[in-house]
Amino acid sequence: MKARFLTDRGQVRSHNEDSGGVFYNSSGQFLAVIADGMGGHQAGDVASQMATTLLEEKWNACDHIDSPEETENWVQNAIREINVAIYNHAQENKECYGMGTTIVIVIVIRDFMTIAHIGDSRCYKRSGDGLKQITEDHSLVNALVQSGQITKDDALSHPRKNVVLKALGTEEVIESDVMSLGLEPEDRLLLCTDGLTDKVMDKELSEIMDASTDLQEIGEKMISLANERGGEDNISLIIFQYSPSEEAGESSC
Repeated sequence: MKARFLTDRGQVRSHNEDSGGVFYNSSGQFLAVIADGMGGHQAGDVASQMATTLLEEKWNACDHIDSPEETENWVQNAIREINVAIYNHAQENKECYGMGTTIVIVIVIRDFMTIAHIGDSRCYKRSGDGLKQITEDHSLVNALVQSGQITKDDALSHPRKNVVLKALGTEEVIESDVMSLGLEPEDRLLLCTDGLTDKVMDKELSEIMDASTDLQEIGEKMISLANERGGEDNISLIIFQYSPSEEAGESSC
């Protein structure tokens, strides 16, 4: 599995509230995570870093997973436990009160992947039939689009487009959206924060992914374009290519 994690502060923010990483358990099974600390809350960087660190610890302690059902149960339980840890930390530390984070996780086991997410950080899959957004944003504008109150084009410029309806750590109990999908050789996956997708359209992401086989170059071009268009938010992404013949493979994070 070839993977790259890239993160950038952007052009406006004074610090980076995103976090993420690529991790392997003792069996060489792959997990990728992106977390975007809530910009409107205190200590967003604390929340996102806690989410990534705790998830890495749990994955390191996981010896082996075999089936989609087992993977889905594992990630749901991990998210519930991490949510409680972040929520309790916020309650016990005044400077962190109200903090939260989005999260999107992909676990790859043999020829399938399990995706879990909360918030508006996304997972895309690039296969033979093009680029497809796998996750549904837990956001105000997406809820308005789904209810027919606004169009997708309206959502792009909506004044409240960055309002999320669910975030990790903001409530004592929270459930993630979880699904499992098959993988084909050479499929590419993109995890990213809204700092990228607010500035770069899906068609442009697809074109950048098609223009190169170098994952580092692809990620850098995406971040560069988001920054050229203002870079008001932190920009983070993980891009990886499924290679069934590789176990632990190659990572850079």
